Amino acid sequence: MGMFDAIDAAGSALSAERVRLDVTAENLANAQTVGYRRKEVTLAPAGGSFGDALERARGVRVTGIVEDQTPMRRIHDPSHPQADAQGYVEMPNVDSVTEMVELIAASRAYEANVTAMQTAKTLFNRTLDILR
Repeated sequence: MGMFDAIDAAGSALSAERVRLDVTAENLANAQTVGYRRKEVTLAPAGGSFGDALERARGVRVTGIVEDQTPMRRIHDPSHPQADAQGYVEMPNVDSVTEMVELIAASRAYEANVTAMQTAKTLFNRTLDILR
C-alpha cells in the first residue's frame, strides 16, 4: 500500500457520497412532481474486483444513476390536469422517510471519509516530523 492510497480511497468515497447526497436531494425535491421516478446511485470498487480494491485501497467509483423501477403511486384526482381517463394521477415512487434515511447515511459516510482523510494527513505529517 502506497503512502497516498488512503487519501485516494477516501477522496473517491467523498466524490461518491457527494453524488449520493445530490441524487437524494433531487428525489426529495421531486417527491410531489407528477411522473418523476426515484433515482439511485450505483457504486463499484475502483480499479477491479472487490478483493483487489480491499488489498490496494483503491476506493469506490460511481457506475451510474438509475431510475427505481418500483411502481408509481396512483391517486384518484379527476380534477388534476394530468389525470388519465379514469381520473388517476401517477405520483412519484419517492418515500420521504426512506430518502431522509439515505440522506443521513450518505452524510455520515461523507463525514467518516473526511475523518479518514484528516487522519491520514496527520499520520503523514508525523512521519515527516520523525524523519527531520
